Amino acid sequence: MAKQRKAFPLRVDPDLWDAVERMAATDLRSVNAEVEILLREAMKARGVELKPPGTPPKRGRPKKEN
Repeated sequence: MAKQRKAFPLRVDPDLWDAVERMAATDLRSVNAEVEILLREAMKARGVELKPPGTPPKRGRPKKEN
């Protein structure tokens, strides 16, 4: 059984949130994906090894069936 992603509320300083939104837009990511990347980078900098995230969701149009 695959692990499900966890959701939780997060209170963030408005200036910090604005900065994360700008970073996400620059990288063409959602704010949620940007926060996850920042958390993973911070964990790695502290020496915590994490498994890479699961298979990323498929993007774009589904293939046409004949």
